Parts: sequence; structure tokens; C-alpha cells
Amino acid sequence: MLRPAGLWRLCRLSWAARVPAENLGRRDVTSGVSPRGSTSPRTLNIFDRDLKRKQKNWAARQPEPTKFDYLKEEVGSRIADRVYDIPRNFPLALDLGCGRGYIAQYLNKETIGKFFQADIAENALKNSLETEIPTVSVLADEEFLPFRENTFDLVVSSLSLHWVNDLPRALEQIHYILKPDGVFIGAMFGGDTLYELRCSLQLAETEREGGFSPHISPFTAVNDLGHLLGRAGFNTLTVDTDEIQVNYPGMFELMEDLQEMYRNEDGSVPATYQIYYMIGWKYHESQARPAERGSATVSFGELGKINNLMPQGNKSQ
Repeated sequence: MLRPAGLWRLCRLSWAARVPAENLGRRDVTSGVSPRGSTSPRTLNIFDRDLKRKQKNWAARQPEPTKFDYLKEEVGSRIADRVYDIPRNFPLALDLGCGRGYIAQYLNKETIGKFFQADIAENALKNSLETEIPTVSVLADEEFLPFRENTFDLVVSSLSLHWVNDLPRALEQIHYILKPDGVFIGAMFGGDTLYELRCSLQLAETEREGGFSPHISPFTAVNDLGHLLGRAGFNTLTVDTDEIQVNYPGMFELMEDLQEMYRNEDGSVPATYQIYYMIGWKYHESQARPAERGSATVSFGELGKINNLMPQGNKSQ
């Protein structure tokens, strides 16, 4: 159970950035942000990307943004753990929607040779956290990536894909810029995120208005992620889910205009954040692949007799 002060603003504001810190290593800045008002022609544009850029830039200018960052830093550390689980180093990596560098702060130069940090908000890039890894800041929209094919050994993304209008296209672009045998590790909000808040809003609005309308951004279903990753070209897929519950001081901290809220026995208000983690690899001929159909020598019906099928010498070991 987490109790960071001020985290309730997550449901109303975009990610914030810390006051400037001295950057370690070399930092270059380039730009690949999409033209203002650009949208994907093949999808319904739920999110106003220009407004999202303004929100993130506004949040990055606040005097005390660090008290709003606990969830982002926690998820960033869990993505870094998944990077360390892969027994290799990555000469060139990209953090897509990096904010102020919530993943980079937990990685080291023995694992990452050079780190590109891309975000839609220039103020977030200017106020990034310290890291020992040489970095390059790139002003870029997650929906319009400015990188060439087969560029990166690793692409990571923590929570930023939630506000992408065309997720299939974004995943296809990530696959495109990965080198063969490169890996993508990402995290998105799950469908049970803020269920306490949503239930409270629905009950209150139904009681007062006789019906309700959505007040929370739509979420991707976990069953769809594997399909979307496969459709984008990824293989050897892994999708898992985690939950982080945060207890807030009271209902007004979670949502200022909410009149009634479920409460814990100690008077605090719970808010659950469900996180989907996904891992997908770009194909390379060196990767292990499943055996050809029909090549099995033992059927499922014979698995119960496996001990009888093993040589006597193997049984005793």
C-alpha cells in the first residue's frame, strides 16, 4: 500500500517533471515531433495530442512536481528489472514517452551503451533525471517516430502509450525501428485501473442524473495486447499484469469535486492502478522456434505414462 502525497493528481494532470538536475554523460537534443494537429488517418482520435503536449509541458514547469511522480518511478523501476532479466547488453536503446527519465535512472552503462529519450513535451526533456548512461533527447510524438528501420537493440515505454490514438500503428513503428532480435518492453494502464473512482462516479451520477457517462480515459484489454503485438510483427510474446494500490489522505485529494467515495477503515481512500507489462521480440533467424507441426514423438495422451517411456537409467537419477 502506497501513500505518496499528491499522487491523486494523476487522474487529472499529465506526468510531471522534476526541477533541472545536472546531467551526467553527453546529452544531445534533436527533434522529430509531428506537425501540429497531425493525426492518424485510419483511427478515431480520442486524445487531443496537442492538448496532451501542453499538459505535459505545464506539469514539467510546476515548482514541486516530484511528489506526483511516485507511480511513474515505481513502474519505471519494474521495467528496468525486466531489462536486467535479459542476459545481454544493449548498445543502443530508446525510451518512448520518457517523461523526465523514469526508466533511465534505474539502468546502468554496463547494460545500455547509449540511450535515446523521446517525449512529446520539451519541458520534460529539459528536466530529466540524472543517469550515468550517455543520452540523446528527442522531441517526438509516439505516433510519428522519426527513426530509421533496424536502429535500436531495445525499446522501452512506461505508461505513455495509454494516450496514443492508434496503438496498432505505434506498435508497428516500434517493431520497424528495432533491429532483428531486438526487444520491446512496455507498460500500460490496465482495465481495472481506478475502478474505485469509476464505480463511485457511476453510482453518484446514476443517483443524481439517472445515468452516467465515462469520466476516465478508455483502457486496452489484456486479451487484446497479445493480438496487437503479434499483428505488429513481434514474436516470443509475454504479457503479464500487476496491481499497485495507493491510499490517499481523503476523497478531496483523489478527486476534488467527488462528494462521496468508498473509504478504508482508517479513513483513507484507495485507488488501484492495474499495469500491463508486455515483452515482444523482433524476429531473427538465430532465435529458437517451435518444432514443425507433426514432428512430436509423444502424444499428450501418453504423458501420464512418461515414466514408463523413459530408460531405466534415467529414472534412478
